[in-house]
Amino acid sequence: MIEIREIPEADVGRMVDLAGMVFHVRVEEGDHERDGWRVRRAGRIGAYDGGTLAGQVAAIPMRLAVPGAFLDCSAVTYVGVLPTHRRRGVLTSMMERMHADAAAAGRPVAVLWASQGAIYGRYGYGLATRAISLEVDSSRPLRLRTVPDERPLRLVDPASAAEVVGPIHNRALAARPGGLVRDDEWWKRGILPPADPETAPGFTEPRVVVHPAGYAVYRTNEEETVRVTDLVAETPAVEAALWRYLASIDLTRRVQAPNRPVDDLLPHMAADPDQVVVKKDAGALWLRLLDVPGALVSRSWATGDTFVLEVRDDRVPANEGRWRLATGTAPACDRTAGEPDLTLSAADLAAVYLGGMRVTTLVRVGVVTEHTPGAAARLDAALAVPLAPYMNDDF
Repeated sequence: MIEIREIPEADVGRMVDLAGMVFHVRVEEGDHERDGWRVRRAGRIGAYDGGTLAGQVAAIPMRLAVPGAFLDCSAVTYVGVLPTHRRRGVLTSMMERMHADAAAAGRPVAVLWASQGAIYGRYGYGLATRAISLEVDSSRPLRLRTVPDERPLRLVDPASAAEVVGPIHNRALAARPGGLVRDDEWWKRGILPPADPETAPGFTEPRVVVHPAGYAVYRTNEEETVRVTDLVAETPAVEAALWRYLASIDLTRRVQAPNRPVDDLLPHMAADPDQVVVKKDAGALWLRLLDVPGALVSRSWATGDTFVLEVRDDRVPANEGRWRLATGTAPACDRTAGEPDLTLSAADLAAVYLGGMRVTTLVRVGVVTEHTPGAAARLDAALAVPLAPYMNDDF
């Protein structure tokens, strides 16, 4: 009989081994310490078959930037089930337990990176952000249409970089939804680890270049490549200054930025559009609303309006039903018996929650039903954000 219960810290090493099995990654000496720090911070739920850890889910308590606010959230990671225990309801039991624990802890949303997107729609997650991958041909000077901010740049020691760039990152979170609030450990081990063999094998330790109103974290390798892992700028002119610096590093010929927001300015800044290539545009962060009214009243809204939303959620019954949503400066969300303006699933409501997906698009797709003509466009206007939502934290 399979037992769903908390995973003790003593079994964190077993969680790293199970993740290696599930994701086909060889676990090397030292990986338990290097990879286990995140799950030590997490609530850990396991499926035990006797003495065997057959499945696992970890949920790290974090703070998520949403429009106008920061919400407590569960950053879900290390999800997996042994191949011998698939199709026995193990994942469903663990996810339901994790969602219930998060709701009880007062975390109205959960987020995750999906190895297979088709899995998590079943559990009420919606694809809330997209990201692009950029590559710059830096074998020749990068000419920009945006005049760079000429205030001086400086390189700082990665060991002390968090105290310098942390305030810049926090201001960026307030301007663009989708990111996570980082503490000192998250900066040190998640953003600035000395080596990153998993995502950047063969690259140097991180370099941190700082502008008074921006920064970039990057690594280089002997193949003349600069790999940008984090770049924040408070103005387009500062962004131009950072990209100009990155594209002018001696003995390099290309700049790769594998995860950038979909509205990144660099492709539009470049005087020669062919010099900056979008290599990939893909789905990124998945979001789950565990407390629909709590999440809706916690974010800011671009317009004041009133809607009746009929929400379908067979995983979290407390979300199911009709909700009267008042947007604007004093948002409210209460149960109602009124006729719905829109009918949508909790997953589709999650997809539009950060402003990265349009309700009108989902109406056209056929997954959201518009009962009141124009309601979808009005809700889009209320949900609108000035900058596309973006997540740049691995977990």
